Amino acid sequence: MNTNDSLIEKNNRAKRMMLWFGMISMSMTFAGLTSAYVVSSSRTDWIEQIDLPFAFTLSTLILLCSSGTFFLALKSIKAQQIKRAQALLLATLTLAAAFVFFQFQGFGEIIEQGYYFTGAESSITTSYLYVLVLLHLAHLTGGIVIVLYVLYKTAKGKYSGGNTLGFELAVTFWHFLDLLWVYLFLFVSFYG
Repeated sequence: MNTNDSLIEKNNRAKRMMLWFGMISMSMTFAGLTSAYVVSSSRTDWIEQIDLPFAFTLSTLILLCSSGTFFLALKSIKAQQIKRAQALLLATLTLAAAFVFFQFQGFGEIIEQGYYFTGAESSITTSYLYVLVLLHLAHLTGGIVIVLYVLYKTAKGKYSGGNTLGFELAVTFWHFLDLLWVYLFLFVSFYG
């Protein structure tokens, strides 16, 4: 191995490590919020159980499908099937947009049930729910930007000759966001 290969490998390891540091810090943020949710649940004004609208279940299934399409896009890019990878990336973006749409549908249904984020009708329970979901949506927006960037680089032919690190990191981050949502969805659904 020459010095240039050694530097490239060190750079790649550093990029992987930075991604893991970022994901761990995001995990700690959500762990802190869900811990605060548990502690706050002993308050007298706490709503025992909010029935989450079906739109949240549907959005969860959609997001899991998007992980599948993104993973298949990575397999396609490694096999140098560029057009297939691009189609799968577009499918991932479409599923992400559907996820966001159904998240807002779910919020609309929660509001129709009389649960508000702020104001006289709000409660600490609904405020936590909104913060958890909106914070995840903020991170997902970053993920969507990353998918768009990967799609752009794929169109420009940047992932060739085994140079797929950026694509792999994007897929890892997307899977992390999906797992994070599943955790939040299950936590809010079953804690109470």
